[in-house]
Amino acid sequence: MHLLNLIRWKNLIIIILAQVLIKYALFEPFDVLTTLDNFEFSLLVFTTVCIAAAGNIINDIYDVEADAINKPNSLIIGKQLSEKLAYNLFFTFNIIGVVLGFYLSYSIGRSSFFAIFVMISLSLYVYASYLKGIALVGNILVSALVAMSILIVGIFDILPSIFPQNKETQITFFEIVLDYAVFAFLVNFVRELVKDIQDIDGDHKAGYKTLPIVLGRERSNKIAFIVSMFPIAAVIYFIVTYLYMQQIAIAYFLVFVIAPMIYATIKLFSAEHKVHYKHISAIYKIVMTLGLLSLLLYPMILK
Repeated sequence: MHLLNLIRWKNLIIIILAQVLIKYALFEPFDVLTTLDNFEFSLLVFTTVCIAAAGNIINDIYDVEADAINKPNSLIIGKQLSEKLAYNLFFTFNIIGVVLGFYLSYSIGRSSFFAIFVMISLSLYVYASYLKGIALVGNILVSALVAMSILIVGIFDILPSIFPQNKETQITFFEIVLDYAVFAFLVNFVRELVKDIQDIDGDHKAGYKTLPIVLGRERSNKIAFIVSMFPIAAVIYFIVTYLYMQQIAIAYFLVFVIAPMIYATIKLFSAEHKVHYKHISAIYKIVMTLGLLSLLLYPMILK
């Protein structure tokens, strides 16, 4: 169980859910021409999960000092598992992910795509070891990597199968994936800002220069409040532009995506204590999951 918590299995399940829904709720019901068969797609999911797990491990390794203050009851490295074992697991997951990424890229005739896995792996290490402690830079990078875990399905499954005859359809579905990746980026970015405010004490001791440490809790809270309006505006734009005739989809997004984000924004305006920010962070994780589950609506509303 300690290993599962170390690799943050709940976050990995969200990644798996997102990729499976894109493949089997968005692409297959509409007979979109795809590149990956079931085995190759499973390989893509497993590769993504391995690299993400490695990123979570290295993040915890470098966060031991901060986590000892921010979440002492959840500390794993040095308490439940040794740092040496954590490093070994980090290298193991990374090697498996990168090697399988090369095999997958080669098997679909796109060897250059292998560079994506290498860049993601390196980015996760640089984030954990250095960029996480820099105001906004780390927040933007990790949010971009979350978005990439969604976009990578379109890159591997759609882009290699674009031909002059089907270009318009392929690009349309790739753009839908891109929209969900942007949504994931915006929601995660707000959540990262909230988590930085929540973890200000431990981050300060660890020597990080996150936004609340540089600008103070109150100013950072105001910035997070303003930024929290962006994903709300993005979802409203998506509804108005693409789903204005689909009442079921509109109702779903209003109740399960927009309403919780508005609630979180209101809570953020008056948040003061660590428990408040923890609650808001949890709301955004739920919003992310519910937003991804909206992919199940497409076979019903687009046929």
